[in-house]
Amino acid sequence: MRKLILAAGLVTTLSACGSSGLFNRDRPDEFAVSRQAPLVIPPDYALVPPAPGTPSAAAVDSGRAAMEAMFGGPAPRSATEAAALDKAGRANATAGIRSSVGDPATEVVDKGTTTRDIIAAPEGDGQDARATTQP
Repeated sequence: MRKLILAAGLVTTLSACGSSGLFNRDRPDEFAVSRQAPLVIPPDYALVPPAPGTPSAAAVDSGRAAMEAMFGGPAPRSATEAAALDKAGRANATAGIRSSVGDPATEVVDKGTTTRDIIAAPEGDGQDARATTQP
């Protein structure tokens, strides 16, 4: 019985190696491959040469151009926003205040550990945030 099973397995294995037999199937013809035509980029007739007197592309500040492309130019403020800024003291603000806030010489007022704990509380709806005060 063992020899019969071994012989059947050997015949099945060897028949898979041949081009005809038990596992005959259609195979692609590897010599029938044709070449694709090369990609061609059509000319863009919408491009025009720069007019005399216009700045060259190297003279344009790319950072400013990118910011204007992403965010647009300066937008007018709404009446509500202008009123809020006026109430906050927009006219009294120093021009470079955002640069000097992180300066180590900036004087700060210690509000205590409660304020620090509230600011450092995890984000969320407040279900998990807990703040305790210590005497």
